[in-house]
Parts: sequence; C-alpha cells; structure tokens
Amino acid sequence: MSVLDNYTLDSAEDIAREIADSFRKRRIEKNLTREEVALRSGVAASNIARFEQKGLISLKHLINIAMTLGYTSEVRSLFAQPKYSTMEELTQIRRNSNKKKAHKA
Repeated sequence: MSVLDNYTLDSAEDIAREIADSFRKRRIEKNLTREEVALRSGVAASNIARFEQKGLISLKHLINIAMTLGYTSEVRSLFAQPKYSTMEELTQIRRNSNKKKAHKA
C-alpha cells in the first residue's frame, strides 16, 4: 500500500459506497436481515437494499438505520468539530464561532 493511498480525493459516490458497505457488514455482524432492520427503523426494505447496492439513501433514512444499529452518537458528531487546514482558516473559524449566519467577505 502506497503512502499516497491516504491522500486520494474520493468522490461522493465512493464515500457513499464505503458507508453502505460498512452498514452491510455491521448489519450482518448483528445477524439482522434487511427486513428486520426495516421493521426496527421504519425504513422500507427496498430502500435498505438500494442503499446497500448503490449507496443511495436519504439522510433521514440513514439516520434511522444508524440509530437502529446503535450509531446515534457517530451520526450526531459528523459536523460537531470544526476542521481547518491553515492557521488563517482557524482564525476565521474562531471569529465566526458565535455567528448565526454567514455573510460574504
């Protein structure tokens, strides 16, 4: 494995597939069928199948199935911490931390 493998730019589709693959693994580890997850989460089995096969799902349904498998805190923490790549960006984040909406610079 190359050191550069960690620095490739993923597409939204790639990330969706990874999330779907991870969901499927966790579902199988818990010995749950798609139908059982559907019953527990309120998400149609057809939507769960489409998610596992194509990585397509609404945010609401993703949250419902994440909660069903016990991943509520992971979903909640998705945007919980600010991310920055430069000191200038960190300074801007700190300046804007108490604002209610964004304004053009």
